[in-house]
Amino acid sequence: MKTWQYMLWMLAAAMLLSGCASTVDYRWPTLADAQSSLYTIHEGESLYAIAWHYGLNYKQLASWNNIGPPYTIYPGQRIRLSPPPTYTYAQTAMSPPPAPTSPKAPPPYPIQSVHVTPMTPRPYLPPAPAAPSHAGPSGWQWPAQGEIINSFAPDGSKKGIDIAGQPGEPIHAASSGKVVYSGGGLVGYGQLIIIKHNHDFLSAYAHNRKLLVKEGERVSAGQTIAELGSTGAQRPMLHFEIRQDGQPVDPLQYLPQP
Repeated sequence: MKTWQYMLWMLAAAMLLSGCASTVDYRWPTLADAQSSLYTIHEGESLYAIAWHYGLNYKQLASWNNIGPPYTIYPGQRIRLSPPPTYTYAQTAMSPPPAPTSPKAPPPYPIQSVHVTPMTPRPYLPPAPAAPSHAGPSGWQWPAQGEIINSFAPDGSKKGIDIAGQPGEPIHAASSGKVVYSGGGLVGYGQLIIIKHNHDFLSAYAHNRKLLVKEGERVSAGQTIAELGSTGAQRPMLHFEIRQDGQPVDPLQYLPQP
């Protein structure tokens, strides 16, 4: 191969590699990399969006970083995505109770006789049925009308459902709540809205063409919040998720029968 041919070949290879590299998004490190160091907040990010991206409970993420409500963060701020070495999450029932200290023997008390009045037996009443384990905010509504083209997968490969539609069709809030994220910073979700419904439940609406609500706004169930689109997707659709305590759950358990 002649020198000029070799130089042309090297130039073409460099341009190809440069083009491939430009499609890689380095903004979101993997969870393992982020846990090994502090994560730096970027413009437009929120604590809810970061927790959503990494599949974390926003309350626990806030607790790890001593961030209280309303969970405000700032560009350039550095937070951890894993518990600090000395962290104990005393608020969760999953943590074992602390080891009891050696109790002192109680002082003796004089024994007194107690008169017990016999009680009249009452008829047995069966206990009331327990509420379903997936109980959440009331009044869930379908966020869009259309064919479900992808269903929730319990193994985590599909964290919500995909509803096909036409560009510009209205997207509705599935339940009332507060908008905690409205933007396009989460890779793979396109133009995204996240709504906080209560202390435990969030819902997300992805791939929108246009966002009609901003962070901090309160919305009612059924309110139009966006226009259906294909941002971050290969076809027009709504990707809809519900998460309880940071974990994806099947939206069909909450939405009414079509």
